[in-house]
Amino acid sequence: QLQLVESGGGLVQPGGSLRLSCAASGFTLNYYTIGWFRQHPGKEREGVSCLSVNDDTTYYAHSVKGRFTISRDHAKNTVYLQMNSLKSEDTGLYYCAAGLLTPVQAMCDSPRDPWGQGTQVTVSS
Repeated sequence: QLQLVESGGGLVQPGGSLRLSCAASGFTLNYYTIGWFRQHPGKEREGVSCLSVNDDTTYYAHSVKGRFTISRDHAKNTVYLQMNSLKSEDTGLYYCAAGLLTPVQAMCDSPRDPWGQGTQVTVSS
């Protein structure tokens, strides 16, 4: 069974940091593009950052560029999203999804349905 499991969310104050994890099971991430997406109630899904495991190309939404970093651990079959300098507008349910050989910008520009339950990020003082 192909699964992606998100973790690492929580409550953090503005300016704080979190690292989200997207762990794959049942398949290897080779040749996949992994995207992190977020959704806030009443808003459309937004592609936050995407990474091509095949060639390590990355893409970031303008709103997070310079603050968020996407990376992968091949041995752990996991993709991470390091989020720094968090703002209240970063609040939302974050989830990851996979696309086979999908260009990173195309992946982020067309938010996919979540594969798992997602992880909630709340930025509030």
